[in-house]
Amino acid sequence: MTQWNPCKRRDFIKKLSQIGFDGPYNGARHQFMLYNQYRQTIPSNDEYSVPQLRMMIRQVEEIIERQISVDEWNIL
Repeated sequence: MTQWNPCKRRDFIKKLSQIGFDGPYNGARHQFMLYNQYRQTIPSNDEYSVPQLRMMIRQVEEIIERQISVDEWNIL
């Protein structure tokens, strides 16, 4: 079974773009990406740990209203 791996910030942004998010745009403290009227904050650290990545993917799943599997994430 495939498992989650740490993700570079630029790769995370690229994958969100492929899912349908627009941006990134500059905010007050962090950049963010938009999906319809929803906003996903993009933390400024260069690489996201697995727990941080999973937390952000759960937020994305709520926004797009569907699950993202490990395999789907790795293919993006």
